[in-house]
Amino acid sequence: MSKKALPGVAKATGMQTLTFLLSFCVSLSTAFYFHVGEQEEKCIIEDIPSDTLITGIFKLQQWDVGRHDFLESAPGLGLFVTVTTYDDEVLLSKLYGPQGTFYFTSHSPGEHIICLESNSTRLMSFGGSGLRIHLDIRVGEHDLDAAIAQAKDKVNEVSFKLEHLIEQIEQIVKEQNYQRDREESFRTTSEDTNNNVLWWAFAQTLIFISVGIFQMKYLKDFFIAKKLV
Repeated sequence: MSKKALPGVAKATGMQTLTFLLSFCVSLSTAFYFHVGEQEEKCIIEDIPSDTLITGIFKLQQWDVGRHDFLESAPGLGLFVTVTTYDDEVLLSKLYGPQGTFYFTSHSPGEHIICLESNSTRLMSFGGSGLRIHLDIRVGEHDLDAAIAQAKDKVNEVSFKLEHLIEQIEQIVKEQNYQRDREESFRTTSEDTNNNVLWWAFAQTLIFISVGIFQMKYLKDFFIAKKLV
């Protein structure tokens, strides 16, 4: 005898499964950390499409000589964040605390330079690295935690996650279009370069032939003038 699940149970199970899958999808994030010395500036380059929101989440940890380890926080310290384009357009320049989040929106496609520098002046560094900076850069993502916290039931929570997932898909499409435009621009540049190289090789061949003909005519006239032929 085959068993048939109740509609309510099946709906609830499907809702839980969808919630789990969406939670897994939207929680994917790439984060890293690096060490900096006293008032040392470190910069990273992000290739970003136009009209894209960038979210950066950071945390400072200070080296403790006594414990030979990094502390969980760095009280009294701050992080100076500067974001510029290759056209020297300043999108963000602000001093933050030891932990926080910064936002900026790209106005044009291309590489953006994100520079981080601590405001410390006296650090007891170990091995040249007195601070550890944890950084998580998210491209085209909005804050989802606040929206989920305001959701009163699972339906609203899943709805918010679906909207967030749709935003991520739109961002992926935008990045694909940007990469397609870059590929087309690179292909056009490569074709122009190949054509220039071809025409230059053709011009060099003509020059060599012309020089050869001129030398042969000059030698012939010289031999005739000297009555050697």
